[in-house]
Amino acid sequence: MAIVASVVAFGSVGCSDKKATPIDSTATTTDSGVVVADTMEAIISETPMPKTADELFDDFFFNFAANRKLQFQRIKFPLPVESYGKMSTVSKSQWRMDHFFMHQDYYTLIFDNMRQMALVKDTTVSHVVVEKIFLSRNRVKQYKFDREGGKWMLTSINSRAIAANNNSSFLKFYREFATDSAFQVKSINDPLKFTGPDPDDEFSTMSGFLAPEQWLSFAPELPADVIYNILYGQKYAESKRKIFVMRGISNGMETELTFERHGHRWLLMALSM
Repeated sequence: MAIVASVVAFGSVGCSDKKATPIDSTATTTDSGVVVADTMEAIISETPMPKTADELFDDFFFNFAANRKLQFQRIKFPLPVESYGKMSTVSKSQWRMDHFFMHQDYYTLIFDNMRQMALVKDTTVSHVVVEKIFLSRNRVKQYKFDREGGKWMLTSINSRAIAANNNSSFLKFYREFATDSAFQVKSINDPLKFTGPDPDDEFSTMSGFLAPEQWLSFAPELPADVIYNILYGQKYAESKRKIFVMRGISNGMETELTFERHGHRWLLMALSM
């Protein structure tokens, strides 16, 4: 258990930057992560987006979420909007700037496997869906982007219940996992595989196994209200494996939680920080 003892010594510190903050509102807190994110947003909004940013969706999207002028230029108005089967349109005068996750210091992603994770860097991707998932309201809002003439454009929005989402089973589980510490412990595989930074060498990582009862000593703070997912063209199925990623916007930090479904239960199998 020597590895476990070392892990606990730095676990809570490693998660301190993962604080959930209001998603689409102006940040008023002095939390350092939010200040850094707001500073980065200000820099992006004042700098013209280079043409090469359209090659990778992530490069484009960070500019889209931070630069008001660019956002209005990259929406196909009137924008088709579907809400629970009802169709409408949004005009340019009706649109309000959406900062998405830029007012927090991280964003979230959900993958079925490592192959899907590689799509983030695929320059041939031409259709991407950004999902804003309202866990407490049981709703998923999908922003659909297409690359047209070499430029990424927001082409439609679709809102529907979580039950209609391809990740519905996992999202229902995650909603409880993120808010109930007792449920978390019951949902930890025994043993839990752990990989994280070595407290004795900042350039190295260490691996080990943890018992479920040790989870709460170093568990990352999980967003429990609104999370995001980005579909880079991957096709979801009723997968029995989900990789939930919390990726830092400006601090380079990343936390991966790997879940597997065993029968009707989802279990956390691995934590990588």
